[in-house]
Amino acid sequence: MPKRNDFACGEWCILGRMTTSPAVPFVRLIRAGCVPYAEALAHQRDLVRARSTGQIPDTLLILEHPPTITLGVRADPANVLLPPDELARREVALVRTDRGGDVTYHAPGQLVGYPILKLAQHGADLGRYVRGLEEVMICTLADYGLTGARVPGLTGVWVGGGQAKICAIGVKLSAAGVTSHGFALNVSPDLAGFRMIVPCGITSRAVTSLAAMLGAAPPPAQVEARLLAHFAAVFALTLRPAD
Repeated sequence: MPKRNDFACGEWCILGRMTTSPAVPFVRLIRAGCVPYAEALAHQRDLVRARSTGQIPDTLLILEHPPTITLGVRADPANVLLPPDELARREVALVRTDRGGDVTYHAPGQLVGYPILKLAQHGADLGRYVRGLEEVMICTLADYGLTGARVPGLTGVWVGGGQAKICAIGVKLSAAGVTSHGFALNVSPDLAGFRMIVPCGITSRAVTSLAAMLGAAPPPAQVEARLLAHFAAVFALTLRPAD
């Protein structure tokens, strides 16, 4: 197995309990279904405001998006390879957003998660938080016999010796210290959609999915359950489904 910043899946959880004080007893889990990206972005912003003022607890949104290209705060528009009218013809939304990173693509078959967390209660270190999200994905991939890896200088999780990205990660931290945006794990999306962009502005590496790596798509509910279990373990918390 590759070196994981000196943490194995279980070790991260133990260290997290030692260094995170006080521990957050639970995070509310919302399964939102397939939501247009702009609608989900507005919902995230509402949740960030509510979390900042203590009106709601930490929250994790789990959802999918219809076909959408998003441009992060450092995105180069040239990394979108089709003009807006062609994207509209293909019914692909094009949205500028406020997460970190460049250009990425969302579609059904991705498992997307947006943690809305008060970072002070999870170690108060944004870099470590991102590494934690990566660790959740690495542990999830390991459940399927796949070796996930980090690539120095790049964000996300990669397979095939670092040659193909399987999970994109991009986050934002508000002025009040609340996280938004998060991860998109490719379970079984139509990978042809990624040909409409230069993913994350990287031309030398591919994009893949669990379905492509395994030869068949694992049950989405199973992948979600395993990912959520690792999320709870890595961040030393309990997930509680919303009423």
